[in-house]
Amino acid sequence: MAPPFAAPPTEGRQSRLWLGLGVGALAVLLCCGGGGAAVVGLGISNMQAIREQGRTVTEHYYQGLRERNYDESYDALCDPARRRESRAEFERRVSQQPQVTAYRVGEVDATRLTVPVDVTFEGGQQRTQQVTLAPDNNTGDIEVCGIN
Repeated sequence: MAPPFAAPPTEGRQSRLWLGLGVGALAVLLCCGGGGAAVVGLGISNMQAIREQGRTVTEHYYQGLRERNYDESYDALCDPARRRESRAEFERRVSQQPQVTAYRVGEVDATRLTVPVDVTFEGGQQRTQQVTLAPDNNTGDIEVCGIN
């Protein structure tokens, strides 16, 4: 009497097993490699965003000083800087300092969150100032937190 189904083949069983394991390993490798590439890409994108935001907020701060629009400069400050000095105190202090006539924002150091700014004051005096940046805890925006 013949069995109701064919017996499974016994030849090539080992090669199919190794082929299946190889394909599975390749799939895992591709997934992990793709995930690693995504993490690297995200990190690079984040650094570029920090540089752009840092440059923009620094530009706004110095533009406000140059144009004597002290509200614009004050709005670029981080919360701790605003707690140390009210808007009126800030305006009074910076209006008594030498007037900024020109500035050039350098490259933002995204790891240390600093940016050099070459500043020219009334009378032609020039100085390089180091701006310290910080992320806002609520919005994530980069803000000016100190100037040396």
